[in-house]
Amino acid sequence: MKNEYGPTLPISEEIHAMKYRSEGETFTEAMTRVAEALKDDEAHFNNFRTILYNQRFLPAGRVQSAMGAPRTVTPYNCFVSGTIPDSMNGITDAVGEAARTMQLGGGIGYDFGTLRPHGAHIRSLDSKSSGPLSFMGIFDAVCKTIASAGHRRGAQMGVLPVDHPDIEKFIRAKNNSTELTQFNISVGVTDKFMAAVKEDTDFDLVFEGTVYKTVNARALWDDILRSTWDWAEPGILFIDRINRKNNLHYCEKIVATNPCGEQPLPPYGACLLGSFNLTKYIQMTPEGTYSFNMQMLKNDIPHVVRAMDNVVDRATYPLPQQERQAKDTRRMGLGVTGLANALEAMGYDYGTPDFIHWFEKIMTVIRDGCYMTSISLAVEKGKFPLYDEKFLDSEFAKTLPEKIRSLIQTHGIRNSHLLSIAPTGTISLSADNVSSGIEPVFSHTYDRTIQTFDGPRVETVEDYAYREFGVKGKTADELSVFDHVKVLNVASKYVDSACSKTCNVGDNVGWEDFKKVYMDAYEGGSSGCTTFRASGKRFGILNASAVEDVAEVPVVEENHDFVEEGGACYFDPATGLRKCE
Repeated sequence: MKNEYGPTLPISEEIHAMKYRSEGETFTEAMTRVAEALKDDEAHFNNFRTILYNQRFLPAGRVQSAMGAPRTVTPYNCFVSGTIPDSMNGITDAVGEAARTMQLGGGIGYDFGTLRPHGAHIRSLDSKSSGPLSFMGIFDAVCKTIASAGHRRGAQMGVLPVDHPDIEKFIRAKNNSTELTQFNISVGVTDKFMAAVKEDTDFDLVFEGTVYKTVNARALWDDILRSTWDWAEPGILFIDRINRKNNLHYCEKIVATNPCGEQPLPPYGACLLGSFNLTKYIQMTPEGTYSFNMQMLKNDIPHVVRAMDNVVDRATYPLPQQERQAKDTRRMGLGVTGLANALEAMGYDYGTPDFIHWFEKIMTVIRDGCYMTSISLAVEKGKFPLYDEKFLDSEFAKTLPEKIRSLIQTHGIRNSHLLSIAPTGTISLSADNVSSGIEPVFSHTYDRTIQTFDGPRVETVEDYAYREFGVKGKTADELSVFDHVKVLNVASKYVDSACSKTCNVGDNVGWEDFKKVYMDAYEGGSSGCTTFRASGKRFGILNASAVEDVAEVPVVEENHDFVEEGGACYFDPATGLRKCE
């Protein structure tokens, strides 16, 4: 008999059962478990359970699998390491903390800019430093060894400031498929560096006040992007903008992010994620067209924010420092998935003015609804402990409507951050394969290979909007890369953290336009930028079968999930995206 609620596609049901449920649990039993674990009262329980049953909100996989479950795992997807001391004892302590974090299911981001460069003098030993890259190898090996709660491969993000003396080595560290395979890497790019790029001037590489080398900024920028052109890494983090935008600019400095980049976090910071599934707010009108039920979204937001705020107090944390950070800030990152499917069902092609208009309307409702709920929770339960009136001086807080700013000034707010856009790979698949996050549809139909105990099984999977609404939206390959950047920049306006978005680069995009993608992201207000070029060297490894259409390349899934592509996350040829969940 068909289930009234939950996934309807066999692959979606299988993924959800394997990743998010306890042994023998049905979908409704699992969602009841989560709602019970996060309820404030019976009315809240009933409302939130209904939202979960209908998959209008998809908590991150960690939340779904951990809350109320008998096994001990953390509901937090990812963390950022504590500051890594520039000493052997400090580094080994950080490795130990990373191991304990991954053991409970958390991915980790690191700032390696605290470690002295290769060849620097070590006075106590009268020797020379091997540099950050060599120590990254230790973290890489540990990550390979640890099974993250038996359900998830480890994921790591390594960040190095653009002015670190080892930056030239760092940007080439993954120009192969054998080194640092458990890491994504990103460069923390400053405004000073971008100004030097524009002006074509020299730029100093510095560690602890000592200039080790002076380079041409534009040449270094080209080297960074050339590596990304070929190998899809490093990613770019506009780190000064991240810190200006940060609601906690007055008490923390951001130097790293979670593995997928949507959560810039301080030392020991944690990311708590979930996404509104926009396809579930699409309804048919009497005229036979599709419209968006904005009132239903408005009604759902308070129940979701309340439940996710409760995660902070009811979670298991790998380290006490992470628990203190989480409870001092009460950070969460709520976003969206199914954007392309929802708006294309309404007749708006990805990246067009009407698409952007509706995207902004939806994000305005989510932003304002989340902030109003958090203010109400502050009145009811108290402000987050690190709250200060300087909160309102952040670059993001200045964009809030005056009514919300006034209420924050009067009452404070419960959560330091509320909004983020994650890649949502697996949870989107578990919701009958809705389009991921704010990405376009990659393919309307594709074959996916599932590894089972009985051997591989190939299933044809259809895009949600194509199957449910009969809509064939423009695919990633049919869009201009600048449509991707446009959507990224718009999304960045409405989140107080960051966005994880892959800008697909077609073979018709030349080198100069490729560089313009990153400059447009910088000038347009994004916190960072990641690109995907199907003909790049790393991804070409996955196309060894000489199949021309990447959408037709079956995914050989490890742990029933994604093909490892040489990074901390996984590359999925069926969607063209890296997935970290």
